[in-house]
Amino acid sequence: MTQTLTQPTIQLGAKGDAVKRAQRALRRTSDFSVPPSVVVDGIFGPATQQAVKDFQSANPPLAADGIVGAQTWSALPDGGPMPLLKEGSEADAVDPLQQALADGAAGQWGTGPGQIDGIFGPKTRASVEALQKWGKVTVDGMVGDQTWTITVVRTEHNVDLEVVVGLQYIVG
Repeated sequence: MTQTLTQPTIQLGAKGDAVKRAQRALRRTSDFSVPPSVVVDGIFGPATQQAVKDFQSANPPLAADGIVGAQTWSALPDGGPMPLLKEGSEADAVDPLQQALADGAAGQWGTGPGQIDGIFGPKTRASVEALQKWGKVTVDGMVGDQTWTITVVRTEHNVDLEVVVGLQYIVG
C-alpha cells in the first residue's frame, strides 16, 4: 500500500502531520532493518532521519539522504492514521481491537476487554489502560498513535498493535 496523497518534502527538523505520516509509514515497512523504535510524535529528529536512511538504503535506487521526498513517499507504505478509539466508540476496528486485547492480556498486560462485542466500554478501556502501562506509553484509555504503535508479542514475531488489528482501518 503506497502513499496516495501528495506529501511535502520533509527532513531533519520538520514537524507536523506529514512527519507523523512518514513515521507511521516507516513503522509499517516490511523491511526489518528499519528500526521499530521510530516514535510517532510528529518531530523529524535523528531517529526518524536514521530510519529514513535505512529504508532508503534497503530500497534502491532511492538515495540514502534521510530526506523524504516524492520518490521516498511513493516507496513507503500508507502512513495514514488508524482511527482514534475511546470509550463509546463503535467503529469497525473495535471488535478486532478487543480480540487483540483478549489474546494478549493473559500473557502480557493482564487485563482483558471483557465481551468481544464491538463496543468500546469500561472493560475495554481498562484493558487499553493496562496495555498502555505495559507498553510504557501515556495511560489515557484511548487508542491513538502511541497506543497503535505498541509492539505486542505474537507467536510468529513481534508486531505493532495496529498490524494485529488490521491496517485496513487506516483513515484518510
